[in-house]
Amino acid sequence: MTPWEVEGRVDYDELIRMWGTQRVTDELLDKIEKRTGNLHLLLRRRVFYSHRDLDWILEIYDKEKFILYTGRGPSGPVHIGHLIPWILCKHLQDSFDTKLYFQITDDEKFLLHPEFTAEVAHNWAYHNALDVIAVGFDPEKSFLFSDMDYAKTLYNMAIRIAKHITLSTAKAVFGFKDQTNVGMIFYPAIQIAPCFFPSELEGRKTPVLIPAAIDQDPYWRVTRDIAEKMGYYKPAQIHGIFLPSLLGPSGKMSASESKSAVYTIDTEKDVKTKIMNALTGGQPTVEEQRNFGGDPDICVIYQYMYFLFEEDDKKLLGRRQECRSGDLLCGECKEYLVEKIVQFLKEFQRKREKAKDVLEDFLLKD
Repeated sequence: MTPWEVEGRVDYDELIRMWGTQRVTDELLDKIEKRTGNLHLLLRRRVFYSHRDLDWILEIYDKEKFILYTGRGPSGPVHIGHLIPWILCKHLQDSFDTKLYFQITDDEKFLLHPEFTAEVAHNWAYHNALDVIAVGFDPEKSFLFSDMDYAKTLYNMAIRIAKHITLSTAKAVFGFKDQTNVGMIFYPAIQIAPCFFPSELEGRKTPVLIPAAIDQDPYWRVTRDIAEKMGYYKPAQIHGIFLPSLLGPSGKMSASESKSAVYTIDTEKDVKTKIMNALTGGQPTVEEQRNFGGDPDICVIYQYMYFLFEEDDKKLLGRRQECRSGDLLCGECKEYLVEKIVQFLKEFQRKREKAKDVLEDFLLKD
């Protein structure tokens, strides 16, 4: 696992041990629920399962309001897996009445992908920004920026950060090789920079919370090592697991394999084709399913419901039990999920189209 590539089955418990994060506990969720009045399904179902200093962020909230930071690497169209941290950010923004800084790393994708021109990466940045806005963030409190368009501000912060990171550290944390281009070696300083933007722009030492997938944690480990030396708070994080590929439970969805994911721009026909061909935990025949039941733990269809598409916990548990008992067939589950996703995308695509009219209201540029 690197911040740019995930292969094979992910052992999330092992990552907690290796990287020294903390598990999201019932006690911590109780504190969040007391603050917010309700617990988002992404939290109560432990889709976000690990953290650093989330307890501290909650403890100081009354005295020092935190600011949210997350981002997107624009390598192609957005799929539902990309939306997961953004949906949590939207919930946290509403619940804690806080600002959001959203980084779109078009420079990173240009440097990372040999086939990308700078123009292609920059174009994807603006296509992806429409998806971010469609999630429903408050335009008065949400600030999106392409690295290429906000380069002056980013660079001034990044060079100060880069001075504190040795090549040895960069190689050890990110796995850079002698063949890695120097742009990628410098790039971590660019992604770290928004952690400290709020302190600079707000004119005060400001706590920052980063909701993101667990593969992005290497950036924040480096950030936390240098933050106090530079006069800032260490950023807090809450880490999410991956929505699995439609082709199997190992790893995450891939932008390079269109059949592995449902994209926000997919048609109803696209959704139906992908879901009906997705991997399930069911038996090879109806008779065997009735006799032996299925395994929801390895079923991608069930995982989609678990992550996002079955809000009702009792209904989700009921489906799980019916799957195991053989009372529920895979085809029935797939049809139910198709209906849920199509309904979700119709509304999302309507908001995405409207986002074109307000895009400039969200953007930060030099």
